[in-house]
Amino acid sequence: MQSADLSVGESDANGQQTVSLTERAYRRLEEDIAMLRLPPGASVSEGALSERCGLGRTPVREALQRLAREGLVRVLPRQGIIVTEIDIARQLRLLAVRREIERLLARSAAESASDAERTCFAEIADGMEQAAANNDDTAFMRLDRAFNLLLLEAGQNEFAAGAMALMNGLSRRFWYMHYREVADLARAARLHAAVARAIAKGIPAAAGEASDALVDYIAEFTTAATACGKIKG
Repeated sequence: MQSADLSVGESDANGQQTVSLTERAYRRLEEDIAMLRLPPGASVSEGALSERCGLGRTPVREALQRLAREGLVRVLPRQGIIVTEIDIARQLRLLAVRREIERLLARSAAESASDAERTCFAEIADGMEQAAANNDDTAFMRLDRAFNLLLLEAGQNEFAAGAMALMNGLSRRFWYMHYREVADLARAARLHAAVARAIAKGIPAAAGEASDALVDYIAEFTTAATACGKIKG
C-alpha cells in the first residue's frame, strides 16, 4: 500500500519515490496532534518539536506552516507554537462543506482512479476492518490518513483536494478525541471501507452514497459528543 502513504517527495538512487524531510515532519506532528499526544492548548517550541521528530528545524518549520494553514496549530512569533483548541461551531461548519467535497472526490475517484490506486483502496478497506477487529486505533488512524491522501490523488481535482486537505486533520483529531465515549471503531471502519471498496470497484454512484453515509455517521457522532457535554461550544 505504498502509494497510499506517499505524497510528493524525493527519489532515491533507484528512482523510487521517497518522502521529503518536510513531509516526514508533517506526518509525525499531524499524527501526534490528531492522536492527542500533543493535546489542544499545548504550548511547544520549534526546538522541542525538532527533537521530537529527530529532524532539523527547517523541515519542522515548513511542516508547522502547513499545520497552521490546516488550523491545527497557531505559530506565534517569538512566543512559540500553540496547538489549537477544538471548536464545535467550527467543526459543524466543516462538516457541511466536507459532505459536498468528499462526495465529489469519491465519485470522481471511482471514475478516474488507476488500477494501482484501486488496489490500494481495496487494501485500505481490508486494513481498516482488521484494525477495528484488533481494536488498534493507531493502525486505523494511519490507514485513515492513507485513505485521505489517496482520495485526494485519485479524485483528480486539485481545487476539491485543496479544500479537503484543510479539513482532514481537524476531522481526524475531533473523531479520535471522542470516539471512545460516543462512537464505534468497527462502525467507523465499516463505513470508510464501503467508500474505499466502491471506488476500488469503479462504481461512482455507490461511492457517493457511501461517502454520504460516512458523513452522516460523523454528523451523528458530533451531535452525540456535544450532547454528552464533552465539548464546549
